[in-house]
Amino acid sequence: QVQLVESGGGLVQAGGSLRLSCTASGRTFSFSGMGWFRQAPGKEREFVASITWSGGSTSYGDSVKERFTISRDTAKNTLYLQMNSLKPEDTALYYCATARGTTITKYPFSYNYWGQGTQVTVSS
Repeated sequence: QVQLVESGGGLVQAGGSLRLSCTASGRTFSFSGMGWFRQAPGKEREFVASITWSGGSTSYGDSVKERFTISRDTAKNTLYLQMNSLKPEDTALYYCATARGTTITKYPFSYNYWGQGTQVTVSS
């Protein structure tokens, strides 16, 4: 089992920045990578970014490229998402998740453990 706790969400004006954190506990050696997803009301869960845990290779969804940066601190078992130039359309509940296997993808079904989410609201 892996437990994930997100933090750092909040209300910010358009153009502002937020930094999300996700701390993992439990069987933290058992996953090869992690990802951030988001879900707005009435919409499907959307891939935001992913990172391999050992090598730090990253991937981003098209809507957040050049604005968001995913990183991790392996010593602290913590995942981060730096979000800059935020837009109202970034408003959503943001989740972190651990990859199910060794291939890190953008599909929610390939992630097995999920946090409870942290709300990000961007006002115009």
